Amino acid sequence: MKACVLASPAPVESNPLCLVDWPKPEPAGNQVLVRVQACGVCRTDLHVVEGELPPRKSPLVPGHQVVGVVEKGGPAATRFAAGARVGIPWLHRTCGVCEYCRTARENLCERAEFTGWTADGGYAEYAVAPEDYVYALPEGFPSLHAAPLLCAGIIGFRTLRLSGVQPGGSLAMFGFGAAAHVAIQVARHWNIAVYAFSRDPRHQQLARDLGAVWAGGSDDPPPAQADAALVFAPAGELVLSALRVLKRGGTVALGGIHMSPIPPLDYGLLYHERAIRTVANNTRRDGEDFLRLAAAIPIHTEVRQFALAEANQALHALKNDAIRGAAVLSVS
Repeated sequence: MKACVLASPAPVESNPLCLVDWPKPEPAGNQVLVRVQACGVCRTDLHVVEGELPPRKSPLVPGHQVVGVVEKGGPAATRFAAGARVGIPWLHRTCGVCEYCRTARENLCERAEFTGWTADGGYAEYAVAPEDYVYALPEGFPSLHAAPLLCAGIIGFRTLRLSGVQPGGSLAMFGFGAAAHVAIQVARHWNIAVYAFSRDPRHQQLARDLGAVWAGGSDDPPPAQADAALVFAPAGELVLSALRVLKRGGTVALGGIHMSPIPPLDYGLLYHERAIRTVANNTRRDGEDFLRLAAAIPIHTEVRQFALAEANQALHALKNDAIRGAAVLSVS
């Protein structure tokens, strides 16, 4: 099969992914073999490719927003019939027995494995994953448009929930990429007023198109303070910007897996019971809840399509904020 393989982390400007002939995986145990149709290109992929997340497997096939069709299952796989359309997400496997797994916090499992980081992912024609960590996809989403739901959508949804924002409230969003362009649709469904902060006028316009009541730069004053704030951009200085627009008692939820250092914090910004919390991965329950809601709204993802052979170009565009919505590799 064809696959884009990372031999060693390097800046995307050096085109570190090589399209090669790669062994087609064989499902073992309760794994399913999925013929990949599309794979979303996520900022986490960029962190993996450039080494901001330390290498955990080498060589590696990146990609963790995988949509495809089950071709066959391993000897212990019974959940999906051949031909079922499924999604393979970031959370690849957990231990199932630690204190976190036993208390509905499997996203914090210390022995968790992750698609496209510790296990080969979807920048390839085929991928395997344990059937218990694979999602059945709702009807109505073409594969290219379903792919961003599997990380950008799920993480955006978890970040919304952990921020504590309530229906009818107000929300500030910093960084308007793939996750934010899905999360705003959930927020508007909940009648939440959204203030969008982005340095890119094109992303500000996308936010307005999707229902933001205001959009501006990270240091521009919004019309009012917000009940909660989400930070999706990996820039630590935005934590301070988010605190400045947050009401007393509000929460800043950080939706990224990697972030540049947060500058020294004046306690006055945090006082009055403001809180900062990180979002680490997601649980399967998050994914199931979000996919049901995505179908009910329904969510529309705006995508820019790239061929599998153009994975380096897609990552380069993502790094330079040149993607409106989400980048997706069309694989088959």
